[in-house]
Amino acid sequence: MNKIACITGASSGIGLATAKALAAAGYHLILCGRRLERLEALKNELPTDSYLLTFDVRDRNGVEAAFQSLPEAWQNIDVLINNAGNAHGMSAIQDGDPDDWDAMMHSNVDGLLNVSRLVIPGMIQRAAGHIVNLSSIAGKQTYPNGNVYCASKAAVEALSQGMRQDLNVHGIKVSNVAPGAVNTDFSAVRFKGDQQKADAVYSGYEPLVAEDVADLIRYIVTAPAHVNIADVTILPKAQASATQILRKN
Repeated sequence: MNKIACITGASSGIGLATAKALAAAGYHLILCGRRLERLEALKNELPTDSYLLTFDVRDRNGVEAAFQSLPEAWQNIDVLINNAGNAHGMSAIQDGDPDDWDAMMHSNVDGLLNVSRLVIPGMIQRAAGHIVNLSSIAGKQTYPNGNVYCASKAAVEALSQGMRQDLNVHGIKVSNVAPGAVNTDFSAVRFKGDQQKADAVYSGYEPLVAEDVADLIRYIVTAPAHVNIADVTILPKAQASATQILRKN
């Protein structure tokens, strides 16, 4: 019987690449996101059964309604990939936009909680399951002008540790994945569509791509049953820390 993996933020970037990686590994997929047309396009590409849920992770009632709508055959979720999240703006704390702060905290922290609280009870009931939370090197190393984004990802780090401790007694694995520089639409969103600024983030070196992180996630969730990859930081070769990248120009 195929295992079921649920992926939030599956319509683009790391979430989309992870969907493809886990489909190739034989998982059936629950693809979650805000953009139905992108989810439908992805579903048509995948060589596996999949079910679509459209919601914004920040909307607790919407998340609950979506998961309550799952047919019985899709309710036993074996793997949850908490990937949905974002970065908005980059400025000194005194210059920050509270709307950007809300967007990051509500998506990166509240969103993870809103989804997890609906999936965890089933995992506890079955005494099995695996949760993978997408953090960031920004959750481990705060950098100038990244204050609130870094805080939101530090919260993910703490939640991953807390979940692992609380769910250990129920036989549930919890893994934390902290990518460094990954060339997705992350920076374009952060800089509100300023493609020149976004491109500059990845200039002069070879960054990770979404498939690199997806390959790691696939390894984590397909490791032997007695193995839990608890916390991994994945960086491009050129990156040594949150702020140190070897550029050729």
